[in-house]
Amino acid sequence: MADQQGSQAPSGGGQGGGYGSSRPHSSGPGGGGGRPSRDGGGPGGGAGPRKGGKRQFFRKRKVCRFCVDKIDYIDYKKADMLNAFVQDRGKILPRRMTGTCSRHQRWLCEAIKRSRNIALMSFASEL
Repeated sequence: MADQQGSQAPSGGGQGGGYGSSRPHSSGPGGGGGRPSRDGGGPGGGAGPRKGGKRQFFRKRKVCRFCVDKIDYIDYKKADMLNAFVQDRGKILPRRMTGTCSRHQRWLCEAIKRSRNIALMSFASEL
């Protein structure tokens, strides 16, 4: 009888890493597996205790200038207003830098392109 117990195959219980294994997966000799846990959360900060040191930088949320003023049409003839949204080299500034909403950014690009076409604004600055 003792001979039969030793020759039986293990049914999901031993050190095997098969489907029937009740052992949690580990990523090597250290155990642990997966990513190390962080207290603070993601890159934007988070709700958790800080261990000290530097103060977290808080960026002020940008708001759309056109939404605040309730502007429903961006006039392409106001070149001085449109120049605030164009770099010195002539590139249109993206939303993440100006804070305009997506609707007004589309209207702004259209107005800038129209004013360039009728020579109210330059396509690029002189180098």
